[in-house]
Amino acid sequence: MNGLGGLNKAPNGVVLGMVQLQLPTVETEIDLANQTRVIVDMVAKARRNMPTMDLVVFPEYALHGLSMDINPDIMCRLDGPEVSAFKKACVDNDIWGCFSIMELNPGGMPYNSGLIIDNAGELKLYYRKMHPWVPVEPWEPGDQGIPVIEGPKGSKIALIICHDGMFPEMARECAYKGAEIMIRTAGYTAPIRESWKFTNQSNAFCNLMVTANVCMCGTDGTFDSMGEGMIVNFDGSIIAHGTSGRPNEIITAEVRPDLVREARINWGVENNIYQFGHRGYVAVKGGAQDCPYTYMTDLAAGTYKLPWEDDVIHTDGTSCGFEEPTRTFGENAHKDAAE
Repeated sequence: MNGLGGLNKAPNGVVLGMVQLQLPTVETEIDLANQTRVIVDMVAKARRNMPTMDLVVFPEYALHGLSMDINPDIMCRLDGPEVSAFKKACVDNDIWGCFSIMELNPGGMPYNSGLIIDNAGELKLYYRKMHPWVPVEPWEPGDQGIPVIEGPKGSKIALIICHDGMFPEMARECAYKGAEIMIRTAGYTAPIRESWKFTNQSNAFCNLMVTANVCMCGTDGTFDSMGEGMIVNFDGSIIAHGTSGRPNEIITAEVRPDLVREARINWGVENNIYQFGHRGYVAVKGGAQDCPYTYMTDLAAGTYKLPWEDDVIHTDGTSCGFEEPTRTFGENAHKDAAE
């Protein structure tokens, strides 16, 4: 199945490379340009390291580090020089790449955005992180849902970012929209190590979906990221795991989207992604296809409220030094900027 980390690639295999990138410190435009070159050089290293590699994945915060700095001078645009450099690197090295940027958002807080670029330099996937790691992160919540694209070898790929993966609904949405491989990029530090592992595995098994996950690695003198490149098969078993915590190591594995498709069609017991919408199909024709989950109906109705909601202490970012927000989600952000 693994082909010795992708060295022996099967005809239907997709070889992934998860870069445990050294955690940078980026404070100025010069720092940003220098880190862009570091990432471009790592794309070339990935190609040299594994000629069979189809997709190289960089972690969240690969370009900006973990400072949570929202200085507009170091925020990126989709048409900016950083993204242009990433596109050129994919073309020059004939490889797909997954990248992280903190994206300028006029009239609002920046977006934490993820990109997948193909080997022709085309932007194939653009995703805005839906669940920032509050109260620590200041990013605007994503507003474009979760796209699923056709990647190498016809594989169906989705991308979520870090804390997104702690919500089982995110992985389920990826699978529901057809994803066979879900990428999860992160900047997580060591206290999250165990929950990182078991959510990567549960996200895979509960959805019959490969998950490919990687964090930043090493220290910037303040924060210590953990690496933990981790590729998990659709049955929840770990195919590859970067346990050394060595910065700039690339964790590789071959995955088989064709076997994901086979399992989703042929499995009986534990075909959870199908059975979720067809409860008890042995007893009733087609299974029950209702929605018995109160939290889902309440969320759809805009009335989501926990029994202990009024007692929750942290409901904004003031505990982490951010001002209390006054603008509601989607409220005139771009209109205010224009004025």
